[in-house]
Amino acid sequence: MRTFIIAEAGVNHNGDWDTAMKLIDAASEAGADAIKFQTFKTENLVSRSAQKAEYQKITTWKTETQFEMLKKLELSEKAHYDLFQYCQQRKIMFMSTPFDIESIDFLNNLGLELFKIPSGEITNLPYLRKIGKFNKKVILSTGMADLGEIEDALNVLTESGTPKNNIVVLHCNTEYPTPYEDVNLQAMLTIKEAFKVNVGYSDHTIGIEIPIAAVALGADVIEKHFTLDKNMPGPDHKTSLEPKELKTMVEAIRNIEKALGDGVKKVSASELKNRPIVRKSIVAARHIKKGEVFTGENITVKRPGEGISPMKWDIIIGRRASKAFKKDEQIEL
Repeated sequence: MRTFIIAEAGVNHNGDWDTAMKLIDAASEAGADAIKFQTFKTENLVSRSAQKAEYQKITTWKTETQFEMLKKLELSEKAHYDLFQYCQQRKIMFMSTPFDIESIDFLNNLGLELFKIPSGEITNLPYLRKIGKFNKKVILSTGMADLGEIEDALNVLTESGTPKNNIVVLHCNTEYPTPYEDVNLQAMLTIKEAFKVNVGYSDHTIGIEIPIAAVALGADVIEKHFTLDKNMPGPDHKTSLEPKELKTMVEAIRNIEKALGDGVKKVSASELKNRPIVRKSIVAARHIKKGEVFTGENITVKRPGEGISPMKWDIIIGRRASKAFKKDEQIEL
């Protein structure tokens, strides 16, 4: 199965339309399947006194509130339409995570093919119910959640009208950056087994090793933040990949997909030619006269493997030579 790779632009456009377009170009050129933004009305998302996360305090102005930070990162409705159309031109899927009910309706009317539910909304019953009623494809992130909360969210989505086979559940850790010891990739497999759903991984670690490992474990979807420049001002740039890194990750994932294969142990087309070179045949250890009995002293095993297989050693021992054999000549019956 081909891994669906989401290049998470998030708010790394810094509220600038031109930067957002360049992010689409970069994601398309890197080979991602989709680019994802974030859609929200700040007034509907946070109160004016809400504090920022610790990592946001480090990467943005310390004196501003979360409300003030997010207000600068909103994309207008017109920008959404333009970005949606540009994604179609660049042949990459436009995605955006809604963070409030009004934004859910807007994105649905925009023509979103699938909805990405962020970790912070996994316990938002009205939000989940609203998306569930659309009966569209859903990707559900599970950062900060336990199995019980995941089960509750899945129940709301399915009871609202979205079948389970339309849902992919992403294992996720919401710390930016996520320490390697907190990634717990095995939890992705626990989710798959517990709920019999397709799974994936939303990554917030530094580098590309962990999402690649997730694909090797069976992730159907990978989501990874990226930016044009890690040194740009804003909350998420420093923990994001730059375009070249994103392309390297995509290429590595595609190589992993090829390498995983179909699970059938068989001779591959590329190695078939190596069989006679690397394997061995039964040969004369010394000159053997016609009629002489084959023994462990006058036959041996050497490359190439074009003659009788050494697995037939016991069949050869005790038989008589039908002709004379020179040293190293392959034995024939």
